[in-house]
Amino acid sequence: MTKTLDEIAAQLRDANKKVQLIYAFNGTGKTRLSRAMKTLIAPRIEGDDTPARNKILYYSAFTEDLFYWDNDLKGDGLPKLVIQPNSFTDWILVDQGQEVNITRVFQHYSKAALTPTFNQAYTRDNEDGSNTEVKAFSEVTFTIEAGDDARTDAFKISKGEESNFIWSIFYTLLETVVAELSIAEPDQRGTDQFNALEYVFVDDPVSSLDENHLIELAVNLANLINKAPAQLRFVITTHSPLFYNVLHNELDLKKKPANDGCYLLERHADGSFTLNTKYGDANKSFTYHLHLRRMLEEAIAQDKVERYHFTLLRNLYEKTAGFLGHDKWGDLLNTAEGNKEAYVRLINTFSHSSLSTEQIADPTPQQKQTVKFLLDNLIDNYGYWKQEAQDV
Repeated sequence: MTKTLDEIAAQLRDANKKVQLIYAFNGTGKTRLSRAMKTLIAPRIEGDDTPARNKILYYSAFTEDLFYWDNDLKGDGLPKLVIQPNSFTDWILVDQGQEVNITRVFQHYSKAALTPTFNQAYTRDNEDGSNTEVKAFSEVTFTIEAGDDARTDAFKISKGEESNFIWSIFYTLLETVVAELSIAEPDQRGTDQFNALEYVFVDDPVSSLDENHLIELAVNLANLINKAPAQLRFVITTHSPLFYNVLHNELDLKKKPANDGCYLLERHADGSFTLNTKYGDANKSFTYHLHLRRMLEEAIAQDKVERYHFTLLRNLYEKTAGFLGHDKWGDLLNTAEGNKEAYVRLINTFSHSSLSTEQIADPTPQQKQTVKFLLDNLIDNYGYWKQEAQDV
């Protein structure tokens, strides 16, 4: 039975499990599910100004949207990562004063010499034209410590480093939360701001990490979850089989009855979803490529090919190429009639995560037909697929 994301959010809430681990392909709706959980757990109520973060913390693309770059191209100033006014960063930076610990985590996952500097602002403009003195962190600059007290001028870090930095803020907050809530007596805690916290939702923090750091992040997150008190419940979503497997093992989910709390989230061509219970880790149970094939065939049959199906098709080619020992997934297009470069360009255009949906038009009927053509090319020309069909 298919469901809406709101219904799946309710299913996760009602399950009342300490940890629920969800595998989902990119483009399935993991980020929107985090938003649906936030709305369900901490709905906006008129007249109630209680921040949602008092009940649920979530890390997702929405968290990254709190930060943007001011490159000051006209004034030739130093680039700054601007923090939009929000209660989340105020909570961890102003209330908890965790700049040093954030830097520690960030440098661990990036470079030891890469140093963030948190710049403070102390005034706020009021509607009546007056100013109110407030302590807030409005921007961050990044430098490289070169030794002998020398450092570079501030510069713009890479997108991957930026993602690591934002995750470091969230992870440091999570460490603080677990430490405080692990103190049994509420009146002995350093703050009461976490006392009502119920859920932590983590959506794919590993997209910019190499394999070694990905594994380490998964182990550290699992250790934190294992130490967390029972009042905290965690929902973790990922598109990475490796990240899923490490968490699955570190959290000992294989010992749970029927892998209680392990799921595969699927999006169907009609926009509905299913949350299927999974057994074993990703290597043993997902049959990743077969799920991809089935989703593509369903969309083709219903003439509902969308942009995200090109991402699925690329993932399918990448997995097959890796299995067969090819360096590039485009090598598998050598058996397809037509312009190989054009096919690669088409798939990259629709699957490239840095291109916004506003920049890319919906696929044309001819482009949708190309999805079928390239899927057929994979199935018809590689014995790997024919063997899998016999095994299913």
